Amino acid sequence: MKKLRLILLSLMLVMAFSVSASAVDVKISGEYYAAGMYLSNTNVNDRYYEHKDKRINPDQSTAFFYQRLRVGADFVVSPSLKLVTRFDTMERIWGGARSESSTTLAADSYGTAAENENIAVDWAYINYVSPVGKFDIGIMNDGSTGTIFGNSYAPKPRIKYSYSKDAFTLNLAYTKEKDQSRSAVATGTSFTDGDNNKYGIEGVYAWKDGKAGLQINYYDYAEKRPASDNYNRTYLLFTPYAIAKIGPVALQAEFNYATGDYKKYDRPDSNPSHIDTKVRSISAYVDATATFDPVFLGATAAYVSGDDPETGDINEGALNGGRDWNPCLIMFNYYDVANWTGTIYGYDGTQVTGPMTNAIFVQGRVGVKPVPELKAMLSVSYATADEKPVGYDGNYGWEVDLTGTYKITNNLSYMLGIGYLFTGDYFKGDNIGVDVNNDYIVMNKLTLTF
Repeated sequence: MKKLRLILLSLMLVMAFSVSASAVDVKISGEYYAAGMYLSNTNVNDRYYEHKDKRINPDQSTAFFYQRLRVGADFVVSPSLKLVTRFDTMERIWGGARSESSTTLAADSYGTAAENENIAVDWAYINYVSPVGKFDIGIMNDGSTGTIFGNSYAPKPRIKYSYSKDAFTLNLAYTKEKDQSRSAVATGTSFTDGDNNKYGIEGVYAWKDGKAGLQINYYDYAEKRPASDNYNRTYLLFTPYAIAKIGPVALQAEFNYATGDYKKYDRPDSNPSHIDTKVRSISAYVDATATFDPVFLGATAAYVSGDDPETGDINEGALNGGRDWNPCLIMFNYYDVANWTGTIYGYDGTQVTGPMTNAIFVQGRVGVKPVPELKAMLSVSYATADEKPVGYDGNYGWEVDLTGTYKITNNLSYMLGIGYLFTGDYFKGDNIGVDVNNDYIVMNKLTLTF
């Protein structure tokens, strides 16, 4: 009997090790960069200035090295089913101070700033291509529509559906922007209607050298209803866009229009300061790049409406140029400047860095690729305010940027950039007898993609 049990056990082990495991292919991709930056002025005021209980010192420069590793891992279960993940790690200044622990998420991550300095997972969602369309369910990228203008990448919990037929694609999305339901973590919650939700629909038509689309998002933000302010924010954002190539010219255009209730109070009579406010905000972007090897020429025009100080019941300044769009090395740059050095202030809380708000912006570019591995570009940009408070000048200033990128290998490149900002008088605020300093930046970046 004992021999029989041993034989049966042996057969079971043979069968167990002979069973084929479910095959899962893992596709890894990513980017690592190490960069260095010198900024001549961390603010453009010419004297000591108090802002939000902080003393801002003039003529203060900064210089440091910084890095980030971003890795994407797709777990492919079958040709139609995969788990998509992405994480950021070691996003920090070399030898610099660590961020204090908090529960506030970083602007472009599903982790806090402190977690990103070690490791933070941004994406984790199911991608399923079914016979009736594609489904994405989980935490994934949000805030990207049409062109790069107006985009502010941020991982959000979402449910997306996409269906394509010939040249047409229909996209539907539900996004949970913020949840305030009672849970094991939020045990003190005593209300039910306090969430922020977004609902989107997009139609896209594509052809050989371009595409055009219209996205409509409905925002239902109730996070202030349980508070003493007790108002709701509901509005629509219309975004038509087009991307095309006509001969040697690559064109992009996008228009954004937000309309609805910016503040709608449940009990407006309970407080004289409770004034219902509408939102009527516009932004627009046109970009053209013509390539005549080895030379290329480009031009950009962008507009973001400012809030008119004479219309207290209408908010015209609700939109911005987005964190992902960084047209200059200093002015309206979020990715490499505001994100690392912090906001560059002028007087009265005015800001030089991105994202762009309340501005009319134009830029001209000329570049050359003498060899396939080397690209150099010179750009000249000018910006002025759309709406200026009483006593303010409208001039943001001029910026001249020179950048060069050399591909050491197919996966390794080195960039060197120099930018000089002729700071405009807008950043004086309404102060008489003050001045603002010009600013310049020198930065380089080594980037590895895989």
